[in-house]
Amino acid sequence: MSSDFTVVIPARYDSNRLPGKVLADIGGRPMIQWVYEQAQASCAAEVIVATDDERIIQACSQFGARAELTQESHQSGTDRIAELAEKFGWSDDHIVVNVQGDEPLIPSALVTQVGDLLEADADAALATLVTPITSNDEWEDLNVVKVVLDCNSRALYFSRAPIPWSPELVSGCWSKGGHMSIGLRHIGIYAYHVWALNALAAEPPCPAEIEERLEQLRALWLGFSIRVAVACEDSPRGVDTMQDLQSVRQQLTGHSVGTSE
Repeated sequence: MSSDFTVVIPARYDSNRLPGKVLADIGGRPMIQWVYEQAQASCAAEVIVATDDERIIQACSQFGARAELTQESHQSGTDRIAELAEKFGWSDDHIVVNVQGDEPLIPSALVTQVGDLLEADADAALATLVTPITSNDEWEDLNVVKVVLDCNSRALYFSRAPIPWSPELVSGCWSKGGHMSIGLRHIGIYAYHVWALNALAAEPPCPAEIEERLEQLRALWLGFSIRVAVACEDSPRGVDTMQDLQSVRQQLTGHSVGTSE
């Protein structure tokens, strides 16, 4: 497996739904530490936390993570990572993996998988991962981002709405079988070539991105190819709400997250 990629974990303090969530205590450790340690267990050459807040810098220093202070004005994790790419002079073809700071349960194998996925596809600007949706509740949940793919496993569109939509896909259909493989849940992890990262950061949000609150739609709007693969391991959802945080605490209290080589 490749190790020639950098992981950056964007960690903004003022989350809209759960302010300060990346510092939320989970089993005696801040959430950002769980995310960092999972990324460290991947095949990445280095892992960097990119934040806008000194409190996160201080927390990272306490558990030995490399953290960089970035501008408060950034509207997305992509913009925050692009600042580091410019600061450190990463080459256009260098691969950067964006691991979101609210994914304490993300398997390290997925970090490696998405980096290798982009490296293996010379025509793609970005790469990301999905997992099948297996319940109607999940399919209708607006906090679950869905994606539709083309015949070459490239993204056609992302949405918080239930897509693809069909009159037959009504409440209760999942229990009847035959439709479970239609829905795909997007896992919030990306790999970028630096040239694509810089191009995305140079453009303002596009209309669909603003409406859906999904920054990956900017890449599709620009005509970039996003390579998609089914995750090699199950990936629990990230932390968006207090209920999510409590669920993660229950899963992690008293034991650590397993890692994959």
